[in-house]
Amino acid sequence: MKKILCIPDSFKGTLSSKQVCALMRDAILHQDPSIEVITIEVADGGEGSVDAFLSAVGGQKLELTVTGPEFIPVKAFYGILPDGTAVIEMAAAAGLPMVGDRKNPEIMTTFGVGELIKAALDHGASKIIVGLGGSCTNDGGCGAASALGVQFLNKDGQAFIPTGKTLIDIVTIDRHHLDPRLATTPLEVMCDIDNPMSGLNGAAHVFGPQKGADKAMVERLDQGLVHLTSCIHSQLDLDVSSLPGGGAAGAMGAGMVAFFGGTLKMGIETILDTVHFDEQLVGADLVLTGEGRFDTQSLRGKVPVGVSKRAKKAGVKVIAVVGAIGENIDEAYDLGITALFSINTQPVDFAIAKARSADNLYTTVSNLIRVLR
Repeated sequence: MKKILCIPDSFKGTLSSKQVCALMRDAILHQDPSIEVITIEVADGGEGSVDAFLSAVGGQKLELTVTGPEFIPVKAFYGILPDGTAVIEMAAAAGLPMVGDRKNPEIMTTFGVGELIKAALDHGASKIIVGLGGSCTNDGGCGAASALGVQFLNKDGQAFIPTGKTLIDIVTIDRHHLDPRLATTPLEVMCDIDNPMSGLNGAAHVFGPQKGADKAMVERLDQGLVHLTSCIHSQLDLDVSSLPGGGAAGAMGAGMVAFFGGTLKMGIETILDTVHFDEQLVGADLVLTGEGRFDTQSLRGKVPVGVSKRAKKAGVKVIAVVGAIGENIDEAYDLGITALFSINTQPVDFAIAKARSADNLYTTVSNLIRVLR
């Protein structure tokens, strides 16, 4: 055993990807200091995505003031990687934690996310990656589009910045003043869900309640998204109604495609490409990955499966070390995962297991290396 890659997701609510990487590294080197250990932090597009990319490949974090979700100035940031790629996490300008107990997706805006994109363009970014996740908004990305020159007009011909509540008032979408630099700057959108823009599986119904929407508000938000979908279809000649991932981040996934020509991509694929994972695999004997719970949702493209698919092509074995293992996950082995191990040694409540997670993870990885040696 000469080289091991560690590329785990966070154990949600328990350990960050950075912490998991450190524990894996320490456990491996304690058993065999001669092993080359490469760690790659992972974030899903939400809070922490910029730091994860900077940790993996280097670069710098740039801070600035933008419009927050409540139309009040806030401090935000984005990252610039060594190759000129800008990394933006929408949670930095429209994140749920920013509004505390004032959650109301009918009035929140993504305008500041558009300002972050504009700042990256002003900086001369060669490519822009936007991570969708952790938002408090439901405006279909109209706020961000407004910040970059798209005009939304109501029945009186007046321009306004739509929010979840006023999507229904859109009559005209005018893209003539959209920042022209977007036409020549690749825009990649990290998205780890495949929910559509509207409907029972859409942005409002699935994610609205956690953003503060009651049943009546969910219905109003969904009606607004249906209306926006219709406007996009009729005026921009683009059907985003069934776009997988279109419902991400209050339907910003669909907005990024419709207004900016962005490309939705599974977050792990973006990460693996950016950190040159295929090149890192050369000479590797093993890949260690993991997440808090591995279940049927994981099979749809979460971190362990995204990693295992790439590693399988290179003929490198993958072991997933996870908090819990769900049922009906045999497909994982066909997708490239060699073995799955839970770090929990006893059937205890999550509150107890959470407190032991660091020690349990370290012990599990140590035992794996003992066996593999």
